[in-house]
Amino acid sequence: MTRPSWAPEGIDLDRPSASRVYDYFVGGMHNFEIDRELARMIEQFTPNVAETMRANRDMLRRVVRYLTDAGIDQFLDLGSGIPTVGNVHEVAQARNPEARVVYVDIDPVAVAHSQAILAGNDRAIVIAGDVADPEAILSDPGTKDLLDFNRPVAVLLLGVLHFVPDSADPAAAVSRLLEVAAPGSYVSITHATADGQPAEVLEAQKLSGRTSTEIVLRGKDEIAGYFQDWTLLEPGLVHLPLWRPDNPEDVGANPEASGAYGGLAQKG
Repeated sequence: MTRPSWAPEGIDLDRPSASRVYDYFVGGMHNFEIDRELARMIEQFTPNVAETMRANRDMLRRVVRYLTDAGIDQFLDLGSGIPTVGNVHEVAQARNPEARVVYVDIDPVAVAHSQAILAGNDRAIVIAGDVADPEAILSDPGTKDLLDFNRPVAVLLLGVLHFVPDSADPAAAVSRLLEVAAPGSYVSITHATADGQPAEVLEAQKLSGRTSTEIVLRGKDEIAGYFQDWTLLEPGLVHLPLWRPDNPEDVGANPEASGAYGGLAQKG
């Protein structure tokens, strides 16, 4: 196999990567046949897994568009995966070329690919980090160089907290991230849920995770607690397709099939 420029040396192209499988599901180009084979196996188990992942990515785009139009020009994206197919820097910088983005991921494959993709973009970087260790993320030289927490910042936690086990205290990690954010900052969270989901969908969510960590499905009330006392913007914490869809027909007949809730809140 010819190694493309975005696939760094040292990355095994003969083994599937969860991050590249996710990239395939959302329509990206940064994946290989070995990744697509695994994706097709997952799809055989449950056909709507790609729909769920696309719903998460679609909400990410809508959130970033909203935030950029609201004047936010710096983003901290935790659990970012491979930043391709309309990800944060692409959407934000299309509207504001000065927008700055720090991507954070625990998966070394995702980090290596991201570094190659972002080469030459001095306003978007990726760092290796664990959302359960916010101090390391906040003190990373890359974060400190690119983001100014004395100004409003967008903290993006889309599709990542359900990979943090209760033993790692995700609520405390989120609390620390929100604590350092200046007034006027925003936080967006999407989180997989067991609410109303059939057994086969729950199993698929475990299979399709971006890391080897087993997914933790949480209820709406627990997810809502992560926003603390920040003000949830309309329409509140809802199934992903219901969060400010571009068109009413995008919602579909069963928005709960997304298997996740999402919301956006602002610090007063």
